[in-house]
Amino acid sequence: MDLDAFRWLLTSEGQSLLERAAGLYGGPGTSDLVRTTTALRREATPEHAAAALTQVELRTRARAKFADLADRMYFTPEGLEQATRLRVAEHRAARLAAAAPSSVLDLGCGIGGDLVAFARAGLTAAGVDQDPLRVEVARANLDALGLGGAVQVADGTALDLAGFGVVFADPARRTARGRVFDVNAYSPPWPFVLSLLQRASCVKVAPGIPHDLVPDGVEAEWVSDEGEVKEAALWSPTLATVRRRATVIRSTGLATLTDEDDPGEQSVRGVQGYLYEPDGAVIRAGLVTAVAAGVNGGLLDEHIAYVTSDQSFSTPFARSYQVLEALPYKEKSLRAALRARNIGRLTIKKRGVNVVPDELRKRLALKGDGEATVVLTRVAGRGTALLVRPF
Repeated sequence: MDLDAFRWLLTSEGQSLLERAAGLYGGPGTSDLVRTTTALRREATPEHAAAALTQVELRTRARAKFADLADRMYFTPEGLEQATRLRVAEHRAARLAAAAPSSVLDLGCGIGGDLVAFARAGLTAAGVDQDPLRVEVARANLDALGLGGAVQVADGTALDLAGFGVVFADPARRTARGRVFDVNAYSPPWPFVLSLLQRASCVKVAPGIPHDLVPDGVEAEWVSDEGEVKEAALWSPTLATVRRRATVIRSTGLATLTDEDDPGEQSVRGVQGYLYEPDGAVIRAGLVTAVAAGVNGGLLDEHIAYVTSDQSFSTPFARSYQVLEALPYKEKSLRAALRARNIGRLTIKKRGVNVVPDELRKRLALKGDGEATVVLTRVAGRGTALLVRPF
């Protein structure tokens, strides 16, 4: 989509075509796609028809990130892919709102997903981006949702930031070759990120950021949504409250665990009656031992993120299982044990062992009527198979 086609889409004529496209579109991969395209091209130029259909397709995909807001928003394919999931952005906006800054500047605002969250949280927000199309889309999103905020084309690294209460940045972590994991390949570059963290700021980074790269006094927060780690955020010393934090977001609410909840080293124990699989944000934050302390348990192995306890707990920071039985670890013996129990449908969990679950499932060739979950891992350095039941 080019800038002129998008601007046309915002006109009354463009909005009518967009509404028409939404009514005709049956979803990705449907036979209605050709029919919809043909019908739109009878009513508009190929460029305008493509712009309308692209927005309808992107809105359908965007519902996973933006829920019901998606049907009123605008996107580019790249902008949607890079945008923060709304629930994660709302959590960050709520943290910023609690600090009551005079304003928030979003450097590299993209299609405006975080700007929307900031504005919905009652913050005075502005955004800049170097791409004119993304700026136009971000502005249209604020307008479409009836939100305040200013957006303009600018290079954030060249701006005077002194007048803004807080600066938010989400450095690009992709190049023409794909996703990058080296902070020195970020854009803006890592030295600029470090300079931002010397003032009131929050910087979104990749979840795999090494702990030793986090500057002194900066809080690193890892965030997961429905069990999937989405990002890490670095909070400057003026906004930080702890050193490390894991935040777990689910449809039922939000929970957070910090290094202040962590007693440090926990003992390695043999398998007890219950097994706990810490959330990915907890693991990234290095807070597995905090989960162990919370369930009065210990580690199965000092190098593996499984916790065991003789007590049953429900915790937002880990999936909980009852341990039913220890099974033979070798493949042939494991197959025989599962077949003896009439298991045909098997969920395989694994950590710390060189196993590909889908390939193992095929080799086991189970045909029973029962269903089970098996955990393949190490206990005090030795391979172990555990038959477990989620609860």
